[in-house]
Amino acid sequence: MFLFDGPDQARMTILLAHGAGAPMDSSSMTAAAKALGEAGFRVARFEFGYMAGRRTGAGRVPPPRAEKLNPQYIAAVDALATKGPLIIGGKSMGGRVASMVADELLAAGRIHGLLCLGYPFHPPAKPEQPRTQHLAELKTPTLIVQGTRDEFGTREDVATYKLSPLIELLWLEDGDHDLKPRKSISGFSTADHLKTMAEAASSWAERVTGQVA
Repeated sequence: MFLFDGPDQARMTILLAHGAGAPMDSSSMTAAAKALGEAGFRVARFEFGYMAGRRTGAGRVPPPRAEKLNPQYIAAVDALATKGPLIIGGKSMGGRVASMVADELLAAGRIHGLLCLGYPFHPPAKPEQPRTQHLAELKTPTLIVQGTRDEFGTREDVATYKLSPLIELLWLEDGDHDLKPRKSISGFSTADHLKTMAEAASSWAERVTGQVA
């Protein structure tokens, strides 16, 4: 059910769900998980049912509405059964689903934080249709890592939305929805940005959990 990266005996675990259109072993998910693992986290990736079904010949079933996946995310937390501090999150839609179940899990003492990579603040090129209502009152400590040219939410778009004060934003220069920059324009490589992401996640996680990754 899970793909793991990082040390087995890590102090903290991050559970990541995939985006709407690509599986848990996509190149961007794999690269992000590897970077977080190298930063000292135990990283677990999982797939929602519709995506897992594509591996068994069920065809390219479209994703359901994000909120319909909430029970599956909670089921993944149940199945993972971590002992140390747990941070949940994901890539794009996976992070959005995690954000919708985070406060429930936090209140139950099951998680310590939320990590979102490329959050889908709005549909592409439609900043007037924000998906942020629940983020305004979010009670879970959150780190959102976003590229400055992400078509699902640029710095300019996000500045107009009301977000909980517990949400921290890390902007990666010229990063797209996969956090990838154009090196000829920005001077940064994808590896540079992933290292920055992982180091920031480590420092942030130490603050919200009180433990060293």
